[in-house]
Amino acid sequence: MTETPTWRLIREERRPGPLQMALDEVAAETAAAGGPATIRTYRWDPDCLTLGYGQDPDTVDWTFCDREAIDVTRRQTGGGGIYHDGFGDVAYSIVVPAAAVPGKLLDCYHQLCEPILAAFDRLGIDADYVAEEVPELYHPACYLRELHPAHDIIAAGRKIAGNAQYRKRDAVVQHGSLTYSVDAERHLGVFVDPPVDVNGFRERVVGMDELVDVDRASVVRTVAETLAEWARDGRLAGGMNDDDNGGIHDDGTTSVEVTTGSWTDAELERARELVEIKYTDDAWVRARPGDRR
Repeated sequence: MTETPTWRLIREERRPGPLQMALDEVAAETAAAGGPATIRTYRWDPDCLTLGYGQDPDTVDWTFCDREAIDVTRRQTGGGGIYHDGFGDVAYSIVVPAAAVPGKLLDCYHQLCEPILAAFDRLGIDADYVAEEVPELYHPACYLRELHPAHDIIAAGRKIAGNAQYRKRDAVVQHGSLTYSVDAERHLGVFVDPPVDVNGFRERVVGMDELVDVDRASVVRTVAETLAEWARDGRLAGGMNDDDNGGIHDDGTTSVEVTTGSWTDAELERARELVEIKYTDDAWVRARPGDRR
């Protein structure tokens, strides 16, 4: 069976969006090379619009983003653009060797969403995959696209999280944004002429602060806890081998060591290099579909 990976938990760090995306890619390189798998929470500073992998840059209101000091970068993952603000957005990522998770994308996605659903439950929020398809409102915006039962998570009938996944160098990266508080005006402002007003956005998207009495720091702490517990319980599909840390629980899961860690100097240097050559480079960020190098 596949060896269970060792894990490091990196607690919330405030960094610019291009660097956060670069760090996800670096974590994938580390995991693929035999280093630790990474679970982390992170924060956007300054606010940032991340474009989906194939998104047309002409859908962005670049003047608005410049005026409001909003960074713009592009994700490795598909889907629509997401406006991330440093207060209303709680971000996480899970980066593991590809051999440790299911080969089918949807199976893998559901498995890596387990600790996110557990966090919502612990916070007293009834969140789950949407029961039936909900029509699209505006394609360029992730939160206004069609909602699908296979992968979209809602609470109180509205979208509360955006999660996406990609595979790179024998590793899987899943990252996501959990909505703590909704800033509909700025979320709509980063796009060119969206046919949805503030009220329409709020009818589709909900923040945790509308559903429960909890501060942002408690949400971040809870997400970190459920990520670590999920990793510690050895719930990856790869199973275990004789070298696993810890014993086997009654439900067949294993106890795996999770250490609170940080980035190495080499990882940070590599991430800064990726920021320069990719995540702030117009050839990546402003490329039109089919033109990216």
